[in-house]
Amino acid sequence: MKRPDLVVLIAVWELATAFFAAIGILVLALIAFAPESLWYPDTPLLDGDRIWVLFGISIAAFVLLAYITLAVVSAVGLLRGREFGRITAIIQGALLLPGFPVGTVIGILQLAYLMKPEVKEYFGRKAVSG
Repeated sequence: MKRPDLVVLIAVWELATAFFAAIGILVLALIAFAPESLWYPDTPLLDGDRIWVLFGISIAAFVLLAYITLAVVSAVGLLRGREFGRITAIIQGALLLPGFPVGTVIGILQLAYLMKPEVKEYFGRKAVSG
């Protein structure tokens, strides 16, 4: 069975969002390791205020890393025609919905396309046949 048309486009979208999430982690690292004078002049590295900012940056970086993992797994699964790729792409599409207006539109389109019967059939056959 021929690969559905937009599966490659969705996989590229997944990889693009992973790339931008990686840039987000880089920006967070630059903020976390910025010279102390940019934070609070004359304060030690682990002062009370700064420790909470570093904690928040760590949580944000962890969330972005989890998103990158989801996006890459999804893209690889989609390109290989595996059902787990479709399912993780559906999860990522659902995660886009709160990002009004662009994320909402892209998320709805992605969810609608991946739920189409012919797309489901393509991924179902690939899982059974190999």
